[in-house]
Amino acid sequence: MTPGKRVFDVVAALVLLTGLLPFIVLIALAILVLDGRPVLYLSERMKTQDEGFRLWKFRTMKPDASDRGVSGGDKSSRITRTGRALRRYRLDEIPQLWNILRGDISFVGPRPPLRRYTEMFPELYAEVLESRPGVTGLATLAFHRTEERLLAPCSSKDETEAVYCRRCVPRKARLDRIYTNKRSFCYDLKLMLATVFRRISLH
Repeated sequence: MTPGKRVFDVVAALVLLTGLLPFIVLIALAILVLDGRPVLYLSERMKTQDEGFRLWKFRTMKPDASDRGVSGGDKSSRITRTGRALRRYRLDEIPQLWNILRGDISFVGPRPPLRRYTEMFPELYAEVLESRPGVTGLATLAFHRTEERLLAPCSSKDETEAVYCRRCVPRKARLDRIYTNKRSFCYDLKLMLATVFRRISLH
């Protein structure tokens, strides 16, 4: 990460945290009142091949001690009352502003993977994680809805895992490599605006 990108991340995160603070409190109270504790969901993700960190999100699912892997149709029954609305508008990711301030992630970059996938695909993620992971990015914008469509019919953890590894991981990695080759401050701004307006062009 360049010093300029890091400065932008810190300043923008501080501005957003300040402006969104009342909204953050309201969301936290809604989860607490409607769904109970915990309010936050912390998940280990990887910033490099070997270095993990705790990614912060608002909790959108009922806790399950046996939970593993990505979310597919097998987990749909666990989504809480507030969770569906938070996921629809990606509001569950607001706490990741804290991860940005800590330097775990940037605003723009590949989505940080679970450790299980960096261990399953070490060579692939060695390339992907050349860029600092981010809240949004090219693969997130261009493939997110497709990934949801592919995983929605999955009825078990094993099926979700198989579909994700076979059909999602390679395609997302290809998009992440495109981002690595094109990354610049202007391109990051384009992807951030595309996130807000939910539009993306690969060119």
